[in-house]
Amino acid sequence: MTREWTLRRNCSLSPRQVARAYAVLCLGSLAVALGFLLHGIWFVLAFSLLELALVGLALLVYARHATDHERIALSESGLLVTCVQADHRELVRLDPLWTRVVVPDERRRTLIQLESRGVKVEIGRFVDDSRRRQVARELRQALRSVSAMR
Repeated sequence: MTREWTLRRNCSLSPRQVARAYAVLCLGSLAVALGFLLHGIWFVLAFSLLELALVGLALLVYARHATDHERIALSESGLLVTCVQADHRELVRLDPLWTRVVVPDERRRTLIQLESRGVKVEIGRFVDDSRRRQVARELRQALRSVSAMR
């Protein structure tokens, strides 16, 4: 028996799509700036380059975090929580028999807490409150069924 939950950031563009959109933006902006440069108005090119640098920086930050996610996998061998943010990957293995699920408070935007033998992990940062509560309920039920089987 294996149950799995994947909580992803809601992003409309993949990193590859961001790169393509940026390339199209660069071509258009530089074409207009070169037209002005041919007429002797050089400062339009300077502003275009500054604009493209700032937009490129913003899109780089977006693209780095577009694939952020949390994955929770429950199997007979244990509860494996994987948190991926930009280039940082955190892997935590918990004992399903000793894991306690703290359901998020409805009044405050809190994350799901998993606690097992002194190890605490917070999950749910990429989804809304209702999805967080749903995952917490499902995870709690799955952990109960694992403990009932043993």
